[in-house]
Amino acid sequence: MSANPQWDISRALGVARLFHLVCGVRDACATPFLTLYLRQLGLAAPWVGILMGTKHLIAAGWAPFCAFLAKSYQKRRLLLTGSLLGSAGASLLMVLVPLLNKDLVYRSCNGSSSATTPVVPARVPLTVSITTAPESAAHHPARRDGTVPGASGLGNRTGERAQETLRAPPSSSLGSEEGARTGSRAPQAVTSGLKASIREGAFEAVSTALAVLPGGPANLSEAKGEARALDLSLQGLRWTFILILVAVVLWELLAAPLEQVADDSLYEYLDFVDATDRYGSLGVWRLLGMAAGVCGIAALVEQPACFWVTNGPRGVVYFYGYSLVSTLASVVSVSFPVPICQRQEPSHRALKALSLVGGDPRLVLLALTIFLVGTVVSTVQNFLFWHMEDHGSGELVMGFSVALGLLGEILLFPFKMPVLRKLSRAGTLGLGLGCLAGQLLYYSFLWSWWSALPVQILSAISSRALWWAVGASIQDLASAGTERPLGTMFRGHFYGGGCSLGSLVGGFVAMRFGLAVVFRVGCVVLGLWLALFLSVQPRLPRERRINYSKLLAVEGSDASDSELGSERDWLVKAMREDHSDWKG
Repeated sequence: MSANPQWDISRALGVARLFHLVCGVRDACATPFLTLYLRQLGLAAPWVGILMGTKHLIAAGWAPFCAFLAKSYQKRRLLLTGSLLGSAGASLLMVLVPLLNKDLVYRSCNGSSSATTPVVPARVPLTVSITTAPESAAHHPARRDGTVPGASGLGNRTGERAQETLRAPPSSSLGSEEGARTGSRAPQAVTSGLKASIREGAFEAVSTALAVLPGGPANLSEAKGEARALDLSLQGLRWTFILILVAVVLWELLAAPLEQVADDSLYEYLDFVDATDRYGSLGVWRLLGMAAGVCGIAALVEQPACFWVTNGPRGVVYFYGYSLVSTLASVVSVSFPVPICQRQEPSHRALKALSLVGGDPRLVLLALTIFLVGTVVSTVQNFLFWHMEDHGSGELVMGFSVALGLLGEILLFPFKMPVLRKLSRAGTLGLGLGCLAGQLLYYSFLWSWWSALPVQILSAISSRALWWAVGASIQDLASAGTERPLGTMFRGHFYGGGCSLGSLVGGFVAMRFGLAVVFRVGCVVLGLWLALFLSVQPRLPRERRINYSKLLAVEGSDASDSELGSERDWLVKAMREDHSDWKG
């Protein structure tokens, strides 16, 4: 061990690997399943899109700002530990958010009763389930579960529109055959956990829909009475959405700076001893941790034990696991390598990187491509599990599908340089876009609970190929000292901004047209952009930036030898002339 523990490289790399592994487990506990949990709470696709769009937007702007402040005031270790502990506490706020409907429970602690899972379809803002009642309502009341996610933002509906939106949930989401049958008799009673009133226009919409059902109320006034009995609460929806929004914003404000601060700290630590060549391999440990974490938390959620769930959906296990692993990661962060000495670097590198993007058409095209990729990928991250759940998949299958993609990315790491040499940067980027388009097209035709598993190889190829091409392009086109600011800008601002926009738009498109249409539209958009990219990219001017660090690294090349040789010849000639003059 060296005399100064600050420069103990072996120990620093070991701690960094453990930190990335634990943080990968932490992220996988809640992030992939967050939208699924929001669906369990009773929110529809537009509200989920707004929440996820806000989350991505905060991460894109807040993380670089916090990283800059932590570096300026030398508070990186404090920020790492505070981010982990703060996000652990903020994530538990999601557990406290009440359900829109108390009947929306995923498991019953009565072992004899089957699980009842009324889900909120992405396309349907209002769900009414009607069951037959062969006996009196006093003994066996039929159940009608109503939620109105999206109703407050869409205004009043006419009777014709209500006929389109009033549907029964798919039979796969009901717990018994009796609950799957839509009745030919009048509904008897309504169970709803919402206590507030609803707008008169919404009453009229539901009333008209009830009036057209077979065996429904005979006149409009009776139908209005049935609609009021539904007790669908826009006020309750608003409060639930506001509580979730506050929890998500606070959680993201605390968690977003962690990854960038850790990466900057470790890179500068290794840069002091010229060991940055070992930095690139540390990303494998985060992927490995995410693969283990997503399978582990999914297996816990699938357990039938009732002590995991109290009054909320079983998805609360995600946040318990996230909080626990965050606390463990905070212990590791105490030993995380943080450089004590800081090199004096210009503070305007981010502005320089931004001006570099604006002045280079190749970087502009690359930035637009990454923004579009973020827009499309966000729809997969937000609603793929919804689509799988609609086809009968459980959390364990969902977690296994994510783990397959992550393990595929790990296996592809040794092929980075061969792929870039064979296909070039443009070809590698085209490969990533093509695989992503094929992946989306496949998702739109899912037919069974296991059908999403085989396509995860395309997920691994698309993700790795895209970021390999981005990294290689930045290395070739960036000027001295702007490589890392450019990389941060592409991953944070451009990709994160695209994810924010895609979440906002994808939620409304999913509600209006369905999830399959969302994936097909994404496939078409990527295909058109791929054709445009391959046609425009070769015609752009080939301006290559001078990277002085590379010139120093290759000072023994042929060009350097020729230049040094010419200078040496000139010096020898001048010395000979002086020597001859002296002799004369």
